[in-house]
Amino acid sequence: MAKQETSKQDELQQVEAALSKSEAFIEKYQKQLIAAVAIIILLVLSVLAFNNFYLEPRENEAENEMAKAEALFAADAFKDALEGKADFIGFKNIVSDYSMTPSGNLAAAYAGICYFKLGQYDDAIKYLSQFDGKDNYFSTAVVGLIGDAYIEKGEKEEAVDYFMKAADKENDVLSAIYLKKAGKTYEALGKADKALEAYTDIKENYSKSAEASDIEKYIARVQK
Repeated sequence: MAKQETSKQDELQQVEAALSKSEAFIEKYQKQLIAAVAIIILLVLSVLAFNNFYLEPRENEAENEMAKAEALFAADAFKDALEGKADFIGFKNIVSDYSMTPSGNLAAAYAGICYFKLGQYDDAIKYLSQFDGKDNYFSTAVVGLIGDAYIEKGEKEEAVDYFMKAADKENDVLSAIYLKKAGKTYEALGKADKALEAYTDIKENYSKSAEASDIEKYIARVQK
């Protein structure tokens, strides 16, 4: 019992010593600690104010502009959707004027698609590359379209890199499409081994896709 009581006393003394050191530290650096807490509070309030009084209203404005541009995009009026008309500013200006908003980010993808449809492939690549999306389907399609733009420019090495990036997102619907595009591009580059890898990936991992229905033909072609 005596040993237990001694042990408990030692523990209490250690705790008291630690508390004393903490109190001494707080007393010594009290001003600095108060200043640090004040800075943290100010930063949090600044972020909240920025989001509530700047970003949210800007996003609402951007959404209104997007709705008008998207209507023209759906009607295949790509030039007007991109550049705007008298009553709205168009995707290109939404990207620059509302760059910090979700709509500004989405507008970059739409602008890139419009430029692709208009045959302006350098601008298509520029805007598509600005898009940062979380949706697996849409972001995969955007990356793949960059590859298509490089194909149109005759730059197959760059194109196949983007086709493989799109395929690597492992989208059940789109990955097989871009693997087959990658395989065909590898063939055009004289890289039969790489093409075989892409086609085999379709056969083994996307066997239910439409691209898998005739994949044996492509595999046989590059194995010759």
